[in-house]
Amino acid sequence: MDSVVRWISLDAYWAKGRTREVIERSFANSFPVGIYAADGQQAAVARIVSDRATFTWLCDVYVDPAHRGRGLGTMLATWAVDWAERHGIKRITLATLDAHGVYAKVGFVPIAHPERWMEIDKRPAFG
Repeated sequence: MDSVVRWISLDAYWAKGRTREVIERSFANSFPVGIYAADGQQAAVARIVSDRATFTWLCDVYVDPAHRGRGLGTMLATWAVDWAERHGIKRITLATLDAHGVYAKVGFVPIAHPERWMEIDKRPAFG
């Protein structure tokens, strides 16, 4: 978890400042996956939040800068789609600021009816 906490709390635009306790709790209550380099060092991480029946949200997808450009983000997105399919889940969502092309490779498209979606977000705006 040390690498995950560092990546998410210090570098991930969506979660800068998130505490270790919150990160650990979020991963403990999700379905996480990691990708590891040949030397055993963790290279990437993601997690799924799901009711395991109708809905899956792919989140906290992070690839270490030293390992970017090698298709690891696409591997994580593929894992999420496969995970949902194994559980018979038809809806998979995610949010991204800058990786639309990565997710499009495995079938993600913009939300068809964004006017149906609402949220409460009390976090400060992204910097």
